[in-house]
Amino acid sequence: MDLPSRSEQLKGIYFAAAAFIMWGFVPVYFKWVDHIEPLEVLAHRVVWSVVFLALFITLTQRSGEVFQLLKRPRIVSSLALSALVISLNWLVFIWAVGQERIVETTLGYFINPLLNILFGMMIFGERLRFLQWLSVGLAACAVAYQVFLLGELPWVALTLACCFSTYSVLRKKIPVDSVSGLFIETLWLLPISLAYMGWLYSQNAFQVLSTDIDTVWLLLCAGLVTSLPLLAFASGARRLSLTLIGLLQYIGPSIAFMIAVFYYDEPMDQQRLVTFIIIWIALALFSIEGILFQRRKHQQVVAQ
Repeated sequence: MDLPSRSEQLKGIYFAAAAFIMWGFVPVYFKWVDHIEPLEVLAHRVVWSVVFLALFITLTQRSGEVFQLLKRPRIVSSLALSALVISLNWLVFIWAVGQERIVETTLGYFINPLLNILFGMMIFGERLRFLQWLSVGLAACAVAYQVFLLGELPWVALTLACCFSTYSVLRKKIPVDSVSGLFIETLWLLPISLAYMGWLYSQNAFQVLSTDIDTVWLLLCAGLVTSLPLLAFASGARRLSLTLIGLLQYIGPSIAFMIAVFYYDEPMDQQRLVTFIIIWIALALFSIEGILFQRRKHQQVVAQ
């Protein structure tokens, strides 16, 4: 690899790592506003994401690209569906943080890469290699363990993982970049969010009007919290291989897990720890398999 390529890869690592670190600290932000109803927080997240992304798109002179996308009904209608899926993901996450279930949200994001493999097989006809099957099997065992021995279904984790995997599949099929895509998705959600805010106001239940100024400023930052990690990730993803991104993606849930257990003192008994250990073993196998596969692929290219 030549020096310019190494330089670009290093930039990619910085951007991607920054994105995942920011995502790791996102639960702290939603913890700060957990005295506001989750649906109202979601509405603010949508509204201020539209504002922030519109400003970013204008400043980076990408308005023309977005207007061209808005003229393509098939893309716009497809993004309506992905908007519904990601909004459900956001709502469950916001609610879970407020209910002191950050640990369970991290389980969802640890499961997500393994669920992506399964979705790839079922939807795109991708063939799974042995270690990939083993990883998915271990993840299923972890969920089964929690259901049968603990008597509880980790529905928060499964909902987040399924939503994000479904969202990934939908976005993979839509020919649009991440920033423009998120902007159009939030545009779809904007009328619903504004209508809900209007209804809250009419019922004298619009909490932002009766809360302290610090909370108001925090809610105004919802667009920044949503969009900034995505912008950093998009910049990093252009410069990195999928294998490297796959390894870096565990930074976010790992940070959130440590914050939940060691800062917010969320319960982590021995039984729940076993669930996480099984998932971590599955992820280790998944990561090792990905590295070995890419190495073999590279060697075959060099040999040719």
